[in-house]
Amino acid sequence: MLLAEDWLRAVALALPDVQEKETWGKPTFRVRGKLFLTMALDGSTATMKASLDDQAELVAKDPEVFSIAPYAGRYGWIKVSVNRCDVDLLEHLVYSAWCKSAPRDILALAPSPTSLRAG
Repeated sequence: MLLAEDWLRAVALALPDVQEKETWGKPTFRVRGKLFLTMALDGSTATMKASLDDQAELVAKDPEVFSIAPYAGRYGWIKVSVNRCDVDLLEHLVYSAWCKSAPRDILALAPSPTSLRAG
């Protein structure tokens, strides 16, 4: 069984043109240089790009799992408690974050979110 950190990394890296880069002392994931996901070193939380509407809906729905991300929250970014989040929803959120940063030519190469699951 994969650890949360390994699983989340595998999901992010399964998307086209994603590179992992250490920034601010933690793993970050980018598509053509555009940031869409960061992870705590232990994989317990992730911060990802979202719309302001999605952010508001998720935080209202389950504030123990979702919160407004420090620093980038005003742009819709969310902080997710990885181990408390439903796996299918988390996978969808990573995919959605990637879609918000990926250029159009890369979006055409996107797999379906359900094909990303590793392990």
